[in-house]
Amino acid sequence: MPEIIPMPLLSDTMTEGVVAIWHKKVGDTVKSGQLLAEIETDKATLDFEAPSDGVLLYHAEAGQPIKVKSLLAIIAEPDETIDVAAIVASFANGQPTATPPTPATTTQTTENPAAVAATPATVSPPANETTTTSNERLKVSPLAKRLAEASEVPLHQIAGTGPEGRIVKRDVEAFVQTQQQQTTTTTPETETTAAPAATNDANARDERVSQMRKTIARRLAESKFTAPHFYLKTTVTMDAAMAARKTLNEMSPVKISFNDLIVKAAAMALRHHPAINASWLGDVIRYHSNINIGVAVAVEDGLLVPVIANTDQKSLSQISTQTVALAEKAKTKKLQPDEMQGNTFTISNLGMFDIDEFTAIINPPDVCILAVGKIAQVPAVVNNEIKIANHMKLILSCDHRVVDGATGAKFLQSLREMLENPMRMLV
Repeated sequence: MPEIIPMPLLSDTMTEGVVAIWHKKVGDTVKSGQLLAEIETDKATLDFEAPSDGVLLYHAEAGQPIKVKSLLAIIAEPDETIDVAAIVASFANGQPTATPPTPATTTQTTENPAAVAATPATVSPPANETTTTSNERLKVSPLAKRLAEASEVPLHQIAGTGPEGRIVKRDVEAFVQTQQQQTTTTTPETETTAAPAATNDANARDERVSQMRKTIARRLAESKFTAPHFYLKTTVTMDAAMAARKTLNEMSPVKISFNDLIVKAAAMALRHHPAINASWLGDVIRYHSNINIGVAVAVEDGLLVPVIANTDQKSLSQISTQTVALAEKAKTKKLQPDEMQGNTFTISNLGMFDIDEFTAIINPPDVCILAVGKIAQVPAVVNNEIKIANHMKLILSCDHRVVDGATGAKFLQSLREMLENPMRMLV
């Protein structure tokens, strides 16, 4: 029997992947465990190994999006006779058909296997039908409701595909798309899409948007659109933290960074402010028992957020060691999906780039993100005297659906006290 390999689910949020490079070509002999391809997911580029021995009879085109569970490759024994075209044709909408396709379908998929998968499903009922009766409460997600209002779409005409018939974002998008297609079909005079304006830039170049960049765009746009952000700023005097770091680094073989101190202080402060260590789930607010801090890492293709699990239970040395290891894996594309999951709070530090302060967009499902600026020497009043002090600015972005101003302010106050009195982190 041939080994039919679908596009695997490599992260909890992955819906499609792109083969960055095939290390084997059709007709090559492959061994189980041998590197077959590099797959670009929404979070990282991962090595994909051959699951069995055999000959590679088919592989999907590199550089093109492939939906999860859609056909990725076929491996078979050298002496097997396999109808590759039939297998390719049997995959529609990411699922192989359970029964042989009808002649009409066979003709269509044989000529263009992607045609069936590319055809959008119509989820809207006819205009004279509704999804609810007059006395039935409509179930709709907050994001879907906002999108429907912005698009001036009547919710009662949309069929929900979410849990218990709940209308979700994709339902509204599909309805709008269908309405637009119907309008285009019935309009006697169709408009021609205008070509992009000429820029007279002969050296301009276009680059394919990576899966990572698509995910960053989608998730952060959704966060900014759905979560009402507000921002709280405070200034931390870092003189005591700098002295403590110097002492620790003289004593310990593991070098502690300022970011390690901030991560540890944030974890300790989260213990006292569980409302910050939470997630908005629509009908409920989840208060997490574990404190898992994500640390933003800049990589060549964008941004990754590896997660330090149970951060509050780790020592400064453990946090430092794990942060360095995760950052290295992120930059060398070795980070695994499970190392980027489970975050309950995120820290983004641009101080090393000489940035004074900035505001960050909340990283779902968190309800807060901490933006860290550089440590700068400034004149300050200390005991009625002007002295030079080392100041660092922190800005906390909060989701107002969960966190109120006073709640966020109290958390920042605790965090500042931890950093200005670092011995509290060690007891």
